[in-house]
Amino acid sequence: MSGFGLGLGYGLEYGSGATAEWTGAAAAVLGLPAPVLRATAAGALLCLLGWGAWRLAERDVTRRRQGWLFPRSQQSPRSERGLVHRLGMKPRGGTRPPPELLLLPLGLLAAWPTHSPLVAVVAAGAVVPAIRLRRRRRGARLEERRRRAVVGLCAALAGELRTGATPNQAVETAVSDGTVPEAQALDCTVLLAAVRYGGSVPEAFQALAELPGAEGAAGIAACWQVSSSSGAGLADGLDRVAEGLRAERSLAESIRAELAGPRSTAGLLAALPLFGLLLGIALGADPLRMLLHTPGGLVCLFGGALLEWAGLAWTARIAGGAEAVPA
Repeated sequence: MSGFGLGLGYGLEYGSGATAEWTGAAAAVLGLPAPVLRATAAGALLCLLGWGAWRLAERDVTRRRQGWLFPRSQQSPRSERGLVHRLGMKPRGGTRPPPELLLLPLGLLAAWPTHSPLVAVVAAGAVVPAIRLRRRRRGARLEERRRRAVVGLCAALAGELRTGATPNQAVETAVSDGTVPEAQALDCTVLLAAVRYGGSVPEAFQALAELPGAEGAAGIAACWQVSSSSGAGLADGLDRVAEGLRAERSLAESIRAELAGPRSTAGLLAALPLFGLLLGIALGADPLRMLLHTPGGLVCLFGGALLEWAGLAWTARIAGGAEAVPA
């Protein structure tokens, strides 16, 4: 055991010495200081580790859909590909890492001229919030697309029913023919399975209504249930549901337009400290040195950042509460 410990210590010492020699040689060849080269290599390593973790954590939507339709089957990769084409879905191709990982090398590069590791730490800490913000905005756009798709689905179903199609034929035609605008935003796998394999169509619409932004599908399920139990006209009910959903979307767009001014004002006020820093640099002062290398400057920096976050969060909460007011 003692011989193994001595060998391990010798190996680590030799490895660190060899690493230092390689770093010095590379710095001499590239004409860069050794600390800058080490920081760049560390940033590249962090980017690779973040990209690898993101690839390992991603989920396969196609496999989840197959689990919904065939929970007991074990599909091989070749049969999975054929099943994807039979269900009318596109197989997933290569994916790219989130662009927010570029904050890591940019933070390291910004930390070099400012001579402060705080910039790199802040850049590294901003990666996850930036990813969440981008996903939240993408989710909001997807919800809006689903609202338009539900309205289009109501209108398409009513049109198909008036041409003499049966309800099941109307659903399959409206979903499969691409006549519904923004239909790709709706995951109609369960709905198509219910229509083709004799499942409960109202329950499939209820499952579709659980998606954020597709809550209007619950109205289609209610119309379908009432029509099947009482014999009422399904097309007329779908027209009324579509009119109600259009009125809700119009009200939401009006509220969003009214809130655009306060949101722009809040964003402009939040950006004023950056203009102050640029103005101080233009006048010949050195505000970054004061903020990053003095105790008083650090206190002001953290206090100002906390107030900025509180103001933006408060504004977003007020605007979100106004948008969430029911009609």
